[in-house]
Amino acid sequence: MCKNSDGFTLIEFLVAIVILMVGLLGLLQTVNYALQYNMGTQLRNEAASIADAQMSMELAKPFDLISTVTSSKSVSRQILNGYKNYSVTRSGQDMTNTKQVNVGVTWRYKKQPFTHTVYGASSKANK
Repeated sequence: MCKNSDGFTLIEFLVAIVILMVGLLGLLQTVNYALQYNMGTQLRNEAASIADAQMSMELAKPFDLISTVTSSKSVSRQILNGYKNYSVTRSGQDMTNTKQVNVGVTWRYKKQPFTHTVYGASSKANK
């Protein structure tokens, strides 16, 4: 019988494949986690942008036109290749010569609710 020891045996090859697969699966899991985290961050940044825009629009009005009545509306924004719906709730409080405005933006990601809230105030100029 001729013994040839120049190469890998089938068992050595299978062990090498198993080791490579474990490493690649770990790498794929890391990529999957990074994509989910990135999507959550993009959704949160978009919610902050919506809340900031709504607050800016409200505080840009003259003092007497700033509304403190609670209202809700839905806003749809494009995120990557799809659209995401955000619920925007505006409320406020009328105090003497000051109005407080609250804008809350809520959305769902992976069946969990998230909220971003901004607060602003406008004062009436004393003459």
